Order: sequence, then C-alpha cells, then structure tokens
Amino acid sequence: MKKKVIVYGVITLLIGLYVFIQAPVLNPLYFDGAFFYCAVITIYILAAAVLKFSKITVEKPSQERPLNVVPKLNFPKKVIFIAAAPWVLLILCSIASSVLFNVSAFRDQLGEPETRVFESDMQAVDTRQIPIVDVELAAKLADKKLGERPALGSQVVLGEPTIQMVDGKLVWVVPLQHSGFFKWITNLDGTPGYIVVSATNMTDVQYVEGHKIKYQPSAFLLQNLHRYLRFHSALFTGITDYSFELNDDGVPYWVATTYRNRRFFSLPEATGVILLNATTGEATQYAIDDVPEWVDRVQPEDFVTTQINNKGEYVHGIFNFANKDKYRTSEGHIIVYNEGKCYLFTGLTSVGGDDSAIGFIMVDMVTKESHLYQMAGATEKAAQQSAEGKVQHLAYKASFPLIINVEGQPTYFMTLKDNAGLVKQYAMVNVSDYSVVGVGETISATVKNYEQTLRNSSGSASFDNTAEKEELTGKVLRIASEFDGSSTVYKIILEEHANMIFLVPADLSNELALTREGDGVSIEYAKGEEEGGIYTALSFDNTEFRQS
Repeated sequence: MKKKVIVYGVITLLIGLYVFIQAPVLNPLYFDGAFFYCAVITIYILAAAVLKFSKITVEKPSQERPLNVVPKLNFPKKVIFIAAAPWVLLILCSIASSVLFNVSAFRDQLGEPETRVFESDMQAVDTRQIPIVDVELAAKLADKKLGERPALGSQVVLGEPTIQMVDGKLVWVVPLQHSGFFKWITNLDGTPGYIVVSATNMTDVQYVEGHKIKYQPSAFLLQNLHRYLRFHSALFTGITDYSFELNDDGVPYWVATTYRNRRFFSLPEATGVILLNATTGEATQYAIDDVPEWVDRVQPEDFVTTQINNKGEYVHGIFNFANKDKYRTSEGHIIVYNEGKCYLFTGLTSVGGDDSAIGFIMVDMVTKESHLYQMAGATEKAAQQSAEGKVQHLAYKASFPLIINVEGQPTYFMTLKDNAGLVKQYAMVNVSDYSVVGVGETISATVKNYEQTLRNSSGSASFDNTAEKEELTGKVLRIASEFDGSSTVYKIILEEHANMIFLVPADLSNELALTREGDGVSIEYAKGEEEGGIYTALSFDNTEFRQS
C-alpha cells in the first residue's frame, strides 16, 4: 500500500508540475486538452498495471552465472486495450475533424463576403493621416527612444509593437518587458511603462511611464501572462492571440481572444475576449457583441487568413483537381483602418499564382464581417517590385504596401527604405496598372507625381479627380520650367494672384513652351489641394493664341 501511495503521489506531483508550467487547457473538447487527458489516463493505467502484474524472480546462482534478479511484466491484453482506448478515440475524433468530412463547414466558416465598390466604400486618402511607419520601423524608433535612457535599457527589452487607434490617433504601442529572470526578481511590481510611436509621424515617439506592466509574456510564475490568464479566467476555455492595447485613457491591457472549435478539434472560431489590466491583474471576459469600443481586434489574424484560404480552396468541394475558380490570399496582409474600424486587408490571387490579383477582401477584426472588392490588378508583391524598380539606382526596399483611395483610384502606398531601414522616399503604385508609379521625398510630392503619371499613362485607368475645381484667368507675371529627372513642370505666377504658384505639367498643353510673361492664360486647379500656396494645375490654356 505504501509503495502505491508513493508511486501515485510522484506521478500526481509530476502531472501537477506540468500543468503549472505549461498551463494547458483542461477541456477535452480542444486537442491539447484531449491529448493531456489521454496521456494522464495512460500513465495511471500503466502505473497500476506495473504495480499489480509485475513480478521479480531471483534465479539461483551457478558457477557460470552469479545471482540474477529478473523483473517480469505480464500484462493482460485487456490492460493494453484499456490504455489504447483513449488514443484510438483521439485519432477517430481527429479524423472526424478533418476537411474530408466537413468540407462545407471549412468553406463557409468565413461567411459570404458583401461585394462592394472600392471607390465609394474606402475613404479618400488624407495625406496627413497615411500610416508611414510599419512594424519594423516602429520597433527601431521605440528602440532609439529606449536608448535615450541607458539605465532603463539595461533592465528591459521591447515587446511586440501593436498598431491601434487610441483616442482617434493611429499609433504603434510597444510594451517594455523583463530582459530575464533576475531582472524580473528585482522588478516584481512590473516594468515601467510602454512606448507609443505615431504611425503617421516618425518624429512623434513618446515614452509613457506611470503604468507598470506587471503581467507580461516574459514574466515568471503567476505573473506570466499565459499562465495567469489560464488559471485565473480560462482553465477550460481556449485562449490565443495576446495583443497589447491601450484604452482611451492610456491604461494598458492585454487582449486575449477566446475561441471554441466548431468541428471537434478543427475550425477554431473566436467567441470574445478577456481583457486583462496589465498593472492590476483585473480580468474581465466579454462576448463579441459586448466588447468595449476601444478594443480594435478580436479576430486573430491567422484565423481570418486561414478561413479566407479555406473558402478559396474548397470553393467547388474537396475533389477539385482542376483548380477551377480556386483562389488564395496573396503573400502577406496588412491591418488598415477605415471610418475608425480595424480591418485585415489582403489581395486574392488565383491558385497557381502570378503577379495578378483577382480582387481584394477586407475583414472586420471585431465582428468578422467581410467586404469583397472585385477588381483585377497587381498583387502586393508585384507592386513592391514595381516601386523598387522605379528607384533601382538607389537600391531602396519597399515596405509592405497599404491600399488607399487616391481620388477614386485604388492605389498601393509604401515607404522606400535604405539598407539601415530608414525611410528615404515614398511610392504610390496604381492597383489596376502597376507600371504607373509615383515617387517623392514627401507624401504630397509623391501624390502629385503619381497623379501626373496617371494622366500621362494612356494605358492606365482614366484619372477621375472628384475634388471641387476652380478656374482662374490672368496675365503671366513669371514663368519657369523645371525638370525633375523624369518630366518637366512649369511654375507660373499670375499678376492678379501673386500669392499663388501654379505647378503645370508640360504634357497638359503644347502652349506652355511658347508662353511668355504678359500672356493671358486660364488655369484650372483643384480646390483644397494647395500646400503652402502651391497649386497643381488640372488644365492650362494660353488665351493669346486663341485670340490671334
């Protein structure tokens, strides 16, 4: 009896230690939980069998052979069957979870996207609000800010940057985390704050202190984020995708997605979130419909992309060997904001893939509502290559593109970086025709170059400038031409409007090269597009030639 108590006690202690360290979900409806229970049942059955059926025999010694102790195990077949039963059940459930028996569930999990028109659905771009800082640059800028505090830099490391909308401002938030076990021991009350990097302004980087990050992935024991959430709020609930977000008051939270499986161990579906105050440890669980407005994302990105790919892979069932109408996501995706909501945006390309996209899909990261834009064009990768080709003599690398609406034109926007990862220029590539590329050292210059390239390109979609237009007439006070390396632009000042400088692309009119000071002209431009008194002309006419 004492021997059994010791054996079972040691086994139970080891299992308990495993549960504490790994913090698995203790629900057999999840694969991890089912595997755990199968292993525990098998261990106890085998331990009981060893204790009951093992025998030790002592063979008599002889001159050729000394005393020999031989353990013998003689398990009845029923023990083996009982030990194997949980594993057989696990395998059967795994097979039943496969796409072979659930093809329609795999195909339809995302739901049917609503087809929309990109030009009317996506807000026209505000050049002051284009996110120019990507995750790699955000990490560099945060690291630079951390380096300004040498004493702090030796104590902590940067966590994963998360893009989010905080009080109407698009930012990257980077938590400070413990750099090791001994740093955690000496800072049990948490790391001292986080860094906020503006997504639209590279010079706007702030270190925010006053909010200790006590619960985090790099902490130990019950301050470890996963372990604390598991034992505090989700012992029998699936949790995944921890993102660091701030509420509108700047209080840091960890947002963990809760999920369930729709078919045995497959088709995970987000059900809500657990909001964990990173300082106090207060945790509250919410269903999707009740999530606070400041929470930007509930749906894990890998859940969404997998569901999009499943919809494209099984569009005509599992045995579609001809790949008829199959599609998949393009290589990469990006988080975008439209009308204050957070979306995952990615291109769709045919299976067998090339540089062409057959459409684009945008999925709400809270509700999973999806919008489909059926428009042919370049994939994100093709757009990057086109932008890099424009500046190949500089060897800049393009960031992963953001798709924006430039005066009704679906357009890829990306930054061009040098080998040090610093932004040197910007690029815009037309989605429909990725040979139409605009570059510049400022966003406004890039927009102007892009619009001019659109007008010059006979093979591109027509440029529809929907902005309000105004026409001015007057006499030319000054005129000069400037060549930027790819095209000629005339700069004109009128006597009647001396505070306005008009930029007139040479291709707008053959009369430009013949225009002189004192000539009467008519210039049409877009209202609201000025920058520092500089206006881009939409049309030009020298009235002197018309009168003669």
